[in-house]
Amino acid sequence: MTSGNSERNDRLRYQADEHPPAALSIGLGVQLAGLNLAAIMLIPTVVMRAAGQSEDYVAWAVTASVAICGITTVLQALRFGRIGAKYMIVMGSSGAFMPVCVAALVQGGPAMLATLVLVSCLVPFALSWRLSLFQRILTPAVSGTVVMLIPITLLPIAGDMLTGLPDTSPPPGAVASIVLTLATIAGIALAGRGALRLWSPVIGVAVGTTTAAFFGLYDFGRVWEAAWVGLPKAGWPGFEIGPEFFTLLPGFLLAGVVASIRTMAGAIAIQRISWRRNRATDFRAVQGAMTVDGLATLFSGVTGTVPSTAYSVGVSMAELTGVAARAVGVAAGVFFIALPFFPKVLAAILAIPDPVFGTYLVILLATLFMVGVRMALQGGLDYRKSFIIGIAFLVGVCCHYGLVFPREISEFAGGLFRNGMNSGGLTAIILSALVGATRPRRRCLNTELDPSALPLIKGFLIKFGEASGLAAEMIGSLQAVAQEAVLTFIRQDETLGKQDRRGLILSASREGGGAVLEFVVAARDDNIEDRIALLGEQQEEQAPEQDDPSLRLLRQLSSSVHHQQFHDTDIVTVRVGAPGG
Repeated sequence: MTSGNSERNDRLRYQADEHPPAALSIGLGVQLAGLNLAAIMLIPTVVMRAAGQSEDYVAWAVTASVAICGITTVLQALRFGRIGAKYMIVMGSSGAFMPVCVAALVQGGPAMLATLVLVSCLVPFALSWRLSLFQRILTPAVSGTVVMLIPITLLPIAGDMLTGLPDTSPPPGAVASIVLTLATIAGIALAGRGALRLWSPVIGVAVGTTTAAFFGLYDFGRVWEAAWVGLPKAGWPGFEIGPEFFTLLPGFLLAGVVASIRTMAGAIAIQRISWRRNRATDFRAVQGAMTVDGLATLFSGVTGTVPSTAYSVGVSMAELTGVAARAVGVAAGVFFIALPFFPKVLAAILAIPDPVFGTYLVILLATLFMVGVRMALQGGLDYRKSFIIGIAFLVGVCCHYGLVFPREISEFAGGLFRNGMNSGGLTAIILSALVGATRPRRRCLNTELDPSALPLIKGFLIKFGEASGLAAEMIGSLQAVAQEAVLTFIRQDETLGKQDRRGLILSASREGGGAVLEFVVAARDDNIEDRIALLGEQQEEQAPEQDDPSLRLLRQLSSSVHHQQFHDTDIVTVRVGAPGG
């Protein structure tokens, strides 16, 4: 059976709760910040320039993004109640918001952008607050399709940045800077090893910028005029709700969903490599990370810049260095916070010409497309899932480029479906809901978590088994599993000294020749999956005093046990295979 992983990661030098030397923490923190700095600054720069905003506003947006990423990176490392994951998670500008931010700036200006971003912060806050309810809605097919459509919507913008405006020819030297930027990033990413691969975007942009400077495309005057040290210039755009607001809002909400899913994935990934002994995923930390995601979007809306989300570079950094300590995340965040007070550094980056920015954008879009593919393929690919992804993706492409009924789509719902993310994402959600409605209905029982409820639970499982055509032996296995699971919960309460009765929702569904039981109860601190994973170690270490008979029986009777811990709910999913399977 599988119910957690008790393997050890002995390569880890410092796990999440340990304290490396200050010099090591600061050095790795600066390096981690440097790896993410390019994307944090380049994404808002690309968005603002693509929308034709002034250079003063570009500088303000970049400054605000860097500062916000610094503050929220520190919050991720230092949990305050439900805020923060308490892991080394670096926040950065979100690529998922790029197309909708450009559209908002073009149609309504910075004030419209600020309002839409501010409203979209409700998405990560809502998902974080009741994450246990939304996991069945935010399927990999939906999120992966939306991410794959982001590059589709941004390709025209990338083309304009590479070649200049459609009616002009590219400036001299643009082709050379484009080719060298692309060749450098691709060469290092494909042939480089270790930490060098992580630096490939930075090195590529540096090579492209040097080439552009040789042809006179780099604005040295801007860098020369900037002060070495100074306070950031204020550029708050204010708020505005115009006629385009409700047309643009669905796209921002969808982008908020995508960014939240990526934050959730990043928070899960960093947990996997932050401990020497692998633990079950703590979804309370995931909820904390998503709450910070909401705060980052809130701050971005107040300042009028592109929202931020969690980056996954910290995972690669921890794997390479063997250091997953939270202190490294704090050091990286402090570096980001200090950077806006050095205008010359910001000016040197903002002076990079559009052809180099455009090349970086193309590579970013290619990477983002493959991220969407991996998200869509998560958990395997069957006929239904393939149909949902294929149809939704084609609908998004056709609507965005006006390949089918362009006039009707432009006029319907105020042009809501002209954006490929809106049309494709909504199509994926509708198709997923239809597929879910055709699956076998789950039978549910609502009772109290108490030994007196065991006869009621056994009767419920007998009715479920007979209605599902299960053999008597299989029904007996389900009853035994349910009994041991309930007794485990009850012993957990006794161990924690909490005698208040918790509600229990038990659902049962057929799965092949077996069945799936799901127990939903109020949250407690102990993780059953981790405790089951330790049973194998206890057997080897001869530690009978830590034995729990119910856990051992549950481990033997089930094919897998998965425990998801949220702030308000615990969900334990137990799979029971057919006898002899």
